[in-house]
Amino acid sequence: MAGRIEDYALIGDMQTAALVCRDGTVDWLCLPRFDSHAIFAGLLGTEEHGYWRIGPAHAADAQPPTATRRSYRGDSLILDSEWDTPRGTVRVTDFMPPREGAPQVIRIVEGVTGRVPMRSTLHMRFSYGRVVPWVDLHEGRTVAVAGPDSVWFDTECETSGKSPTIHSDFTVGPGDRVAFTISWQASHLKPPPLPEPEQSLEATEGFWREWVEHCTYHGPYREAVIRSLITLKALTYAPTGGIVAAPTTSLPEDIGGVRNWDYRYTWLRDAAITLSSLLRTGYREEARAWREWLLRAVAGDPENLQIMYGIAGERELGEAELDWLPGYENSAPVRVGNGAAHQLQLDVYGETIEALHLAHMTGLARNDYASLLQLKLIRYLADHWDEPDEGIWEVRGPRRQFVHSKVMAWVAVDRTIKLIEAGDADGPLEEWRELRDDIHREVCEKGYDKERNTFTQSYGSRELDASLLLIPQMGFLPPDDKRVIGTIEAIQRELSTPDGFILRYPTHGDEENVDGLPGDEGAFLACSFWMADDLAMIGRVDEARKLFEKLLSLRNDLGLLAEEWDPRLQRQVGNFPQAFSHVPLIDTALRLTASGAYGG
Repeated sequence: MAGRIEDYALIGDMQTAALVCRDGTVDWLCLPRFDSHAIFAGLLGTEEHGYWRIGPAHAADAQPPTATRRSYRGDSLILDSEWDTPRGTVRVTDFMPPREGAPQVIRIVEGVTGRVPMRSTLHMRFSYGRVVPWVDLHEGRTVAVAGPDSVWFDTECETSGKSPTIHSDFTVGPGDRVAFTISWQASHLKPPPLPEPEQSLEATEGFWREWVEHCTYHGPYREAVIRSLITLKALTYAPTGGIVAAPTTSLPEDIGGVRNWDYRYTWLRDAAITLSSLLRTGYREEARAWREWLLRAVAGDPENLQIMYGIAGERELGEAELDWLPGYENSAPVRVGNGAAHQLQLDVYGETIEALHLAHMTGLARNDYASLLQLKLIRYLADHWDEPDEGIWEVRGPRRQFVHSKVMAWVAVDRTIKLIEAGDADGPLEEWRELRDDIHREVCEKGYDKERNTFTQSYGSRELDASLLLIPQMGFLPPDDKRVIGTIEAIQRELSTPDGFILRYPTHGDEENVDGLPGDEGAFLACSFWMADDLAMIGRVDEARKLFEKLLSLRNDLGLLAEEWDPRLQRQVGNFPQAFSHVPLIDTALRLTASGAYGG
């Protein structure tokens, strides 16, 4: 049985990632890329769908013991888990070396005290738990093969078991070190090189040590910021610079419900705000790589701009349901692919152009094609900004005139005007100034409820939406504008959970359910960070700090956040770990540090 979402740790090699539970079980791993088929899919089903557990030996009818403590080794993605048992203490170190050849998961067992009986159980099932591989020995190495994939298992321990399950039973004493490695290789190629676990561990430590040294943030929330930056780096597909929203699919927003989506792709929105955080904390190379990914992915006519792409810029992300998987805690269906890829979401034009503007303003080396793309996007937006769309939250209900989409259209035009005014591009300046004013005027007239002194989710609606919190952050209106303050206070009243976190929008109300889906969802963590930002901007800095530190307390013991927090079940929900949660964490920490709004 899979653990709670917050029971998992992330390890990765900047091309894919694995989730390791507190009991030493790898329940999720896709090879060779984030969006490849999983060889361990127990997270979304049962052990029968694939897992790899290493931990103290236990009775067959007993639950495997959970680690007594665990932590990342310094500022790295190397996981150390320790078990205190009646026979002694043992440590398991899990990591994935930054990839040079074959992707590897390396697990090193180390005796600390006493003599502890241990067991490794490797149960591989390819194609998300559906395909049983053929397992054989090849020159002393165990290999599992199915179709285009092969996984090679290497250890000095004796192995036993019946295909496709491989057992290793052994005992470790003080100072003993026993390594286990799996390596993926295309099945038509020659075997991958023999692993070198100790050398790989040393190289991986060195990689993360050097990477973290580039961080320019040294404020009071450094630990949380560094862990979030490491997580964002882990979610970056190194060959292209694309950034996945999360390394998982179908972890539910509503336990037992249908709000289960595949997040192993690159959303323009998520990636744009990630670029902002990277630039503001000193990571210019990652920001440059993302910009290059963006320019390749959106190359072509702007009317074909998608809200998301594959990690190498793929456009076709067809959605399908895996009916052989029961889903995490019976939350079905399990989906792969994402049908929202071809939705119309006008706000992505604003986020994309804002990211390009920020890159330009912070001195990232000029790219003439980026400026050309920006102008092409605005010409398209000038003809389409007033259309209804599916909005930031990818609703599967009817299109609407979402206020946030219009605000971000204004942002796109405003930032392009600034580019022209700076002499870095040419365009019809007066025409676009008039367009900027027209959008602003319409939003203030049609998207604002004078009676309640708040902007609303869409034109003519009385519902609220947490994306309205971005109005002052994007510069659409100043923070001291009464309409901004009224909107912040209205969202606090109407979209707060009992513990003070923020919902995206009402999933039930007097109007038609806007997202077209049954069930509820938890508090959206990004929106809660936005609220902390806004409170700081309007001078309520103590309140902002308290909310921020309350949000930090929701992180698991390793500093990781999923997409949402379920206030009823008091647990994390949604795909994990979530870039769209860690990016606003960084941004809010930077804002609070700049304001001096921190205390003991």
